Amino acid sequence: MSGHSKWATIKRQKGANDARRGQLFTKLAREISLAARDGGDPNFNFKLRLIVDKARASNMPKENIERAVKRGAGTGDDGAALEEATYEGYGPHGVAILMQVVTDNRNRTVSEIRRALTRGGGNLGESGSVGWLFDAKGLISLADERLNQDKVFELALEAGAEDVQFGAATAEIYTLPADLQAVRQAFQDAHYAIENAEVTMAPKTFVSLAPTETLQVMHLIETLEELDDVSKVYSNLEITDEALAQMA
Repeated sequence: MSGHSKWATIKRQKGANDARRGQLFTKLAREISLAARDGGDPNFNFKLRLIVDKARASNMPKENIERAVKRGAGTGDDGAALEEATYEGYGPHGVAILMQVVTDNRNRTVSEIRRALTRGGGNLGESGSVGWLFDAKGLISLADERLNQDKVFELALEAGAEDVQFGAATAEIYTLPADLQAVRQAFQDAHYAIENAEVTMAPKTFVSLAPTETLQVMHLIETLEELDDVSKVYSNLEITDEALAQMA
């Protein structure tokens, strides 16, 4: 199972009784508002559809979603200043970290990220310092104990996917970003339950560390993810089963 799957598993387990659900809704609302600038109808705005689906899967109230869409589409007055940005840096032991943010104040965001990285044994890098270590990929996650790997693999290739990785009762289908919509639709038409679909940043190579060092980096990633302005954090950390068990 890939590092992405393992990290997602941890987040699901911890999120079952997560007191920060309100913070999650705030982050999702920002992403929805930003995506809605390109059109408020998810049927014609694929990026918006992906984020709205993610919000629904997180049990975000319908009225919150609708309010965020209206704000982004221009009928509200507090979404115009939002912008997306990407920051790059290093965690402990040279692990590359890529952070995507949605913010209305870049100075505040940079300050918070720099402080978190420094306290966690890392540092903020220049633009381009680690970005070259990642490729943008479409990612579709399936979770079902009854998954037939042969059928999933065959459908993925027929739909235009690049790769499929299987874990225990999970499947991750990787595509080119431009092919994500078509591959996702193929699995929907085949009545698969899609747990998540998004454009992710996949590392080209991984850094393997001892379990204690891995946990140090994972705790830093958690700290960064908890910042209000940070929407996604990517790293090239290889997460071992031993480290996963300790984190859980």
